[in-house]
Amino acid sequence: MATTPTTKFAALIYRLGSEPKRSLKRFLTGLGLFTVAVAFIALGYYYQPWWQIPGLLFLAVALFFAIWGYLGIFANRFAQVIAATHPPLPTDDNAPPG
Repeated sequence: MATTPTTKFAALIYRLGSEPKRSLKRFLTGLGLFTVAVAFIALGYYYQPWWQIPGLLFLAVALFFAIWGYLGIFANRFAQVIAATHPPLPTDDNAPPG
């Protein structure tokens, strides 16, 4: 069966890349939170330094979402490469060639 992964690594790649639209949404959420974090850090640089603390918290959350989303996007692309390089196996091994 072509859709059955043969290794644990391939199974992980297929599972991570199974929902590319959700992965893109996570990545864009992380990117948006990153801009909010940069704004807070810049605000703390120019005005009160305590504004940098929420900026660092937003930065941690933003990096988590951006990395998780990008990993899903990459896994989806890599799963397509794995599927293209491994041809499907025949469903019946006892069938005569032909």
